[in-house]
Parts: sequence; C-alpha cells; structure tokens
Amino acid sequence: MGITTLSSREFNQDTSRAKKAATAGPVFITDRGKPAHVLLTIDEYRRLRGERGTSLLQALTPKNPSQDFNFDPPKLGRVSKPADLD
Repeated sequence: MGITTLSSREFNQDTSRAKKAATAGPVFITDRGKPAHVLLTIDEYRRLRGERGTSLLQALTPKNPSQDFNFDPPKLGRVSKPADLD
C-alpha cells in the first residue's frame, strides 16, 4: 500500500492522477504543507468504517450502470376473479 502526497494545487490540476493513486493507497492532500484531506477508494473507506456485507442498495445497483439488462419475470395467470357488479 503506497501513500501519495499531493498539494492542493497538484490535486486541483490533476484529479485523475489522484484517483489513480488512491487505488494503490491513501492520497494525502496538503494545504500550505500540512495534511488537510485524505482521498480513499470507496472500498477502503467502507473497510475502515467496518461495514460488512452487501446492502440491498449495493446488491441492486448494476456494476456498470451504462449497460442494460434483461428482466423477464414469469407471467402469472389470473390471480383473482373479476368483480360481479350485477
């Protein structure tokens, strides 16, 4: 796990670099030479928070939201009688 340190200016100028670095470990972002923020991947953040398992929202969220999926539930027969209005 590598630690990367970027100044606020470097972070603002190259956020993609910071995001790539966060996949290898925490990215410390400094203000006037002092650590002010830490960038982590969501998985690392959840691990640190002690979150376990998969929530319903995570289970239902597609891994790649740009891809469509087929949902073809089975057809049910008539489940009730029509109302007799006479």
